[in-house]
Amino acid sequence: MSDSVLVERHGPVGTITLNRPEQMNAITVELGRELERALLELAGDVNVIVIRGAGGNFCVGGDFRELEKLRAEGRDAMADLFLNFGRACAMIEAIPVPVVCAVEGYAMAGGFELLQAADIVLIHEKAVVSDTHSRFGQIPGGGSTQRLPRLAGRQRALAHILTGDRLSAAEAVAWGLAYKAFGAAEFDSAVTSFAQALAEKDPAALAESKRLIYAGLKLPLFDGLALEHTAVLDHLSRDSAGAGIESFTKGSANV
Repeated sequence: MSDSVLVERHGPVGTITLNRPEQMNAITVELGRELERALLELAGDVNVIVIRGAGGNFCVGGDFRELEKLRAEGRDAMADLFLNFGRACAMIEAIPVPVVCAVEGYAMAGGFELLQAADIVLIHEKAVVSDTHSRFGQIPGGGSTQRLPRLAGRQRALAHILTGDRLSAAEAVAWGLAYKAFGAAEFDSAVTSFAQALAEKDPAALAESKRLIYAGLKLPLFDGLALEHTAVLDHLSRDSAGAGIESFTKGSANV
C-alpha cells in the first residue's frame, strides 16, 4: 500500500485514510488505485470499513496538477484517473461489508462523488460538500450525473451540478446524502461508536441486506420483492438466524 492511502484495523472495524493532507486529499491515478485495493483487502478481514480524509478534510476531488500533465499525454492517459477512481467507487457496492464515509472539512467534486458511493455517510456539522465541476468549466467524471439524481432527485441533482452551489451538513442530511450530522466535539467518538456498533451485528445479515438493496434498486418493485422473499427464506434456514431468534425469544436481545 502506498502512502497516499493508509489502512488500519481495530478489531472488526477497518479504517481507510486518504492521506494527501497538503493537497486536501486530491485524487490521483495512484490514490484511486490504492483506494480500490484497500477496500478489497479489508473486505475479507473486517465487518465494517470507514473511509476518512487526513488533515481535517475529506477530499477536494481530482488533482488538477496531475490532470494537467495527463491531458498533455492524451486521452488514454487521462482515462486511468477516472477508471481507477470509478472502480474504487464501484467496489463499495460490490463488497459485502458496510462502508461508512466520515466526512469533515471539504468534500468537493470527486470527494463529493465518493460520498455518494458510500453505503452510509456520517458528516461533521461544519463540513461543506459540493459538486464543483461547473465552477471550473468541467463536467463530473466520478458518478455525480448518475448517482446524485438517484439519491436526491432529478431537479436537485440538475440544479446542484449546474450551479456548483455548496451544501451544508444539514442540507446533505435533508437531501439524503448523509445519514447523520455530528458536532465537532463528538464527531470522532460518534463515528467510532457507530462503526463499532455496526460491526457487532451479524455480518451475514448485514451483507445480505446490503446486497438486496443494491440489487433491488436495479429492478422493478415486483421483482425486487420476489428477490427479498427468496433471500429471507434462505437466511432463516441458516443457523445464525436461528440464534438471533432464540436470543429474542429468551429475552436476551434488546428490542
